[in-house]
Amino acid sequence: MSHRQPAGIKNRKYIRLGAPILVGMGVFLGVLSSASVTTWAKERYSELQLFAKVLNLVQQYYVEEVDTQKLIYGGIKGMLKELDPHTNFLEPNIYKEFESETAGEFGGLGIEITVQDGILTVISPIEDTPAFNAGVKAGDKIVEIDGDSTKGMTLVEAAQHMRGKKGTTVKLGIFRDGFERPKEFAIKRGTVKIRSVKVTDLEDGYVYLKLTSFIENSAKDMKSALKTFSKSNQKINGMVIDLRRNPGGLLEQAVEISDMFLKTGTIVSTKGRNEKEKEVIFAKQSGTMPEFPLVVLVDEYSASASEILAGALQDNKRALIMGQKSFGKGSVQSVVKLGDGSGLKLTVARYYTPSGKSIQAEGITPDVIVDNLSSDILEKAKAGKGRIKREKDIKGHLLGDKERASSKNGKGASKSVIEYWWADTGGSSKKNLSPRDTLLSEDFQVLQAYNYLRAWDVMRQFEGNPTLKK
Repeated sequence: MSHRQPAGIKNRKYIRLGAPILVGMGVFLGVLSSASVTTWAKERYSELQLFAKVLNLVQQYYVEEVDTQKLIYGGIKGMLKELDPHTNFLEPNIYKEFESETAGEFGGLGIEITVQDGILTVISPIEDTPAFNAGVKAGDKIVEIDGDSTKGMTLVEAAQHMRGKKGTTVKLGIFRDGFERPKEFAIKRGTVKIRSVKVTDLEDGYVYLKLTSFIENSAKDMKSALKTFSKSNQKINGMVIDLRRNPGGLLEQAVEISDMFLKTGTIVSTKGRNEKEKEVIFAKQSGTMPEFPLVVLVDEYSASASEILAGALQDNKRALIMGQKSFGKGSVQSVVKLGDGSGLKLTVARYYTPSGKSIQAEGITPDVIVDNLSSDILEKAKAGKGRIKREKDIKGHLLGDKERASSKNGKGASKSVIEYWWADTGGSSKKNLSPRDTLLSEDFQVLQAYNYLRAWDVMRQFEGNPTLKK
């Protein structure tokens, strides 16, 4: 079915968790016409008269001179606060920055934020940004910005407070588990460049792909990275797509990336106020990658576009979803540019996975639940506490055939996957680990996803075994 839209002003559509420091927009198929606005204005004329009368009285009789534009903007913001938290008014300076961020480069701190239980919360700092280098961590609670309490602040207001000229400093009051009281982080603003796609070679044709957000060119960059990987590895035997702490972004990027792995079937559908009118987006056979085992990692901060990708691959039985239940933001926002350079970000639809499930306030439930172990547990594990000793751990043991072959070739015996997890990699030895070994030794969920990929290949050997069909 097609989604009927009136013609008129161009606007853009995106899906993202909250209104974080990073924002994204895509082409929105729906628009608003001046004719429909005029009709609406006539029907609501009496209500608008009340607003105009109050504004006029304030302008004439308030004890001090007033800024009319500030009053009008404030009135609009107050009106939108009666709606959902993802509907916001963007003043001209905010809207201008909002547009520039889709290219993946902007000025600021480099953190994704949302509101959890009424508290401004860090989703994730972006690597190699001012916030990341200052020690801001995922899950941090921002209670103050330059001495002002964040209680009651909208996400847009918080973002506005944290933005500023490159080289200037902003002070964040941060509370974190383990802190007795909030600590002040003084962070110098800088230019933030987002690399939304990062690839790590897991060897033997296995690849780990971290997707940090859905910005312009994310799909293009992903295709390019995988093409480069395939050239050096001949083919892909399995892939881990990491969507953890990915708050979303451009709808069309989520669709294009989903389409890379699906030959047919529904990717996503959206429904507006009139549920009879809906837009359904289908996969196209052209450009689909060869099939290989695929594991997708999600967590409680995977939202919007991340949930569309995970939901599309899960419902079409193309990937195994692993990790923790996702955030559950199943709404679509349209961003409309207004005449004075300001913008309106308005929730216009809900989206649904191919099976017809709404994600709103529900999230994507993984096929396999895997907790991400704390750093304390990781350190104990890597220190070798509780590790099982084997023959090869005994000093002076008789070398096995593989060890002898490795010694002749001048190579040390390679560690098994499990040993990456339990081995003592502290001190100088940790610095010598490859990106693959570092990833597998420090990230339990990635290790489990990798183990599933390897097990997938092992189980293929038993496809003809009748006992496995029971």
